[in-house]
Amino acid sequence: MSCHPYAVMAAQRLLPVLRNTGADEAVRAATDLLAAGCRAVELTTSTPGWASAVARTAPLTDARGRRALIGVGTVTTGAQAEEALDAGAGFLVSPYPAPAVREVARRRAAVFVEGGFTPGEIAAAARSAGAAKVFPAHVGGPDFLRSLKAVLPDALLVPTGGIRPDEVRTWLAAGAGAVGIGSGLPAEPARLAALFAELAGPCCEACGADPGEQPGGGVR
Repeated sequence: MSCHPYAVMAAQRLLPVLRNTGADEAVRAATDLLAAGCRAVELTTSTPGWASAVARTAPLTDARGRRALIGVGTVTTGAQAEEALDAGAGFLVSPYPAPAVREVARRRAAVFVEGGFTPGEIAAAARSAGAAKVFPAHVGGPDFLRSLKAVLPDALLVPTGGIRPDEVRTWLAAGAGAVGIGSGLPAEPARLAALFAELAGPCCEACGADPGEQPGGGVR
């Protein structure tokens, strides 16, 4: 039994969004995040060789020995969605409404966090899959998210775009289920680990039954 991606994101609270210059750099960055206590990482199709990076990181484990949850963001076409899932992606993310990606996710029973900015777009994504990416989040700010949460109380809302790590708690207080961070994460391993330790909460009962979990853990 494995944790649902929504449970992992909501427990981790901070979702790193990696945009790198190549697959090797993406793999190194993801591996560092996993070692620092992160479990869910979003790679993006803007990285050259992104599918290779997904295939290389999907089998890794986090610091507790649980299977990594590697998602793919900036997925806007059906072909990208198929390639991401074939490479081992645990979830898909789009920056705006993407009906072709939604159809692939439906057909392949994959988790898709669809992006939107207007209340109608976000509500449609949440009705479809229970979650929505709010992008670009900094334009509306935490008050905008708070208003969205008031009318979508059961949705997992993931604001992303223009948010700094030191602002994560403000967005969580406004109703974010998790917060996407594309830049500004500490490079120093100890500070990175401290950030995840400070923000993360408990996941779900499935964590204890996850076949990837091993005593002593570690990234392999």
